[in-house]
Amino acid sequence: MSDPTPVKTDIAKVAKLTEKSGRGTRRNTLENGQQAPSGGERLLIGVVLAVCCAAVVIPFLGIISTSLSTSQHLNQAGGFTLWPDGFHIGAYKSILAGGVVTRALLVSIGVTTVGTLLSLIVSSMMAFGLSRPGSFFHKPILLVLLFSLLFSPGLIPLYLTVKQVGLLNSYWSLILPGLISAFNVIVLRAFFMNIPTELFESARLDGASDWHIFTRLVLPLSKAVLAVIGLFYAVGYWNSFFNALLYLSDQSKWPLTLVMRTYVLDNAQLSQGDLGAAVDALPPQPALQMAMLIIAIFPILCVYPFMQKHFTTGMLTGAVKG
Repeated sequence: MSDPTPVKTDIAKVAKLTEKSGRGTRRNTLENGQQAPSGGERLLIGVVLAVCCAAVVIPFLGIISTSLSTSQHLNQAGGFTLWPDGFHIGAYKSILAGGVVTRALLVSIGVTTVGTLLSLIVSSMMAFGLSRPGSFFHKPILLVLLFSLLFSPGLIPLYLTVKQVGLLNSYWSLILPGLISAFNVIVLRAFFMNIPTELFESARLDGASDWHIFTRLVLPLSKAVLAVIGLFYAVGYWNSFFNALLYLSDQSKWPLTLVMRTYVLDNAQLSQGDLGAAVDALPPQPALQMAMLIIAIFPILCVYPFMQKHFTTGMLTGAVKG
């Protein structure tokens, strides 16, 4: 009778070879599916990224350099320079000396702060109500909200409404017409719907009311999406100028964006009286205009890096369910 040991040994060898072959095939398939770019592709990607970075960095560098340059250097450079002849902050001192730009900056800060807080409060409360099944007039209100995404009321009806309620030439005309964004409410609603219902049921068993559930359970769990939506509202209020152009006739109530439109886009001249009594020598107009742009950009540049980490969590989590 023959010994079965060699047969078992051969079977084991074949199994090992088959396993190694399968691993090699899987490894090759993985490598083929994720091939590294060639030298030419890398060069092309690098050139495209360099051009995109230059298109963003060079104009921004020119704005900063122009705002820090003297009148003589700007006259030689044709009114715009990519490198200043020194570090002269006279344009910033003149703008922040208490004139029309300083007042407009304070108006923009106040409108953005108050408008963002009110929009977050109203939008989060509305989204929470629409996310709870069985709430009062849940479906009709949701349909109206979705309808507003497709059709706008129009400029003339909106102006007549603002006029009828007495908001013309008022700071509230910069806040109330854009208090609620349907898109932001839908994102918040989707996020609230992703919260497990077991948490709400447990809170109900503990005797919590809807208000306590909203303030002590839902809002603490929604910090990421609230940060993103708050940034959306803040940027919208900060950059808005058309409402001020439409509703405000008193120039002392103009926000910074409308003042910038007047003195930068329309190229109106900033006089010594516009900049405040503390200004002795008037800086060059290009430096003043570029300094206004830097002041308008600076708050968003300061806030955005701190909010960036919440973008992925807030937007993607809020977009899972509709």
